[in-house]
Amino acid sequence: MSFRYEGKAYNLHFLPRLTTKEIAELPKDDVLIVLPVGAVEQHGAHMPVYTDTLLGEAMMAEAFKHLPDGAPIWLLPSVAYGKSTEHMEHPGTITLSAQTLIMVLQDIAASLARSGFKKLLLVNTHGGNADLLGMAAREMRIATGLAVYRLDPGSVGYSESFTDAEEKAGGIHAGDVETSLVMAVCPDWVHPELAVRELPNFPQSPSFSFRSRSFAWVMSDISRSGIAGDATKATPERGAAMLEAAGVLLAKALLEIAYFDMASLKN
Repeated sequence: MSFRYEGKAYNLHFLPRLTTKEIAELPKDDVLIVLPVGAVEQHGAHMPVYTDTLLGEAMMAEAFKHLPDGAPIWLLPSVAYGKSTEHMEHPGTITLSAQTLIMVLQDIAASLARSGFKKLLLVNTHGGNADLLGMAAREMRIATGLAVYRLDPGSVGYSESFTDAEEKAGGIHAGDVETSLVMAVCPDWVHPELAVRELPNFPQSPSFSFRSRSFAWVMSDISRSGIAGDATKATPERGAAMLEAAGVLLAKALLEIAYFDMASLKN
């Protein structure tokens, strides 16, 4: 599946393909700028370290296919490196510190504000970035005046009907979902013969659970293989179906955010 610098996202909505004159003349008041934020980190023996950034790019390319013509939504190149300190023990992981990533995002936001843009959306495809981006978004709002939004593609539920209860509970990294998606996007980058099944024994108490972030962890605390999930179940067909579902759901979310007015929050 080819998607980089091709298709609707890049032909019609890729901001850096415009000239400085075109950007200066672009109406800014209703424009939403989309910045994908990923990671370069280990995904087991069977998957590329570029997985998170790759999937963010693929999902945005798919989502932009479903935007109506003329939608005021523009895509930036991905921030490929994230805060991946939980994977530092594994070769190939390239991580920024929390402070560095926040400063990179703040500098991008300040640059957009100087160009006259009003709205910025951070699309996050790495779980280890989530807490940091929530804090960074508020700091960017304060420092630049931009309306700053957050969207994690997993939150739109694109994989719900494609995974079983076991994977939903413990498949958080390099398991069935991510492996299936990369198989669909860049099949030559996956080594399915090296895929394994390893599901952490996460606590499920209402007051003490993994999902409520009740404890700090690094990958070696929860997995020997670097995988949390069952990568052996992955198929490119389900990956393609999930990507298609994600595109439709994410396009809807992008439009909702683009047309949301922060001023409407006050009575």
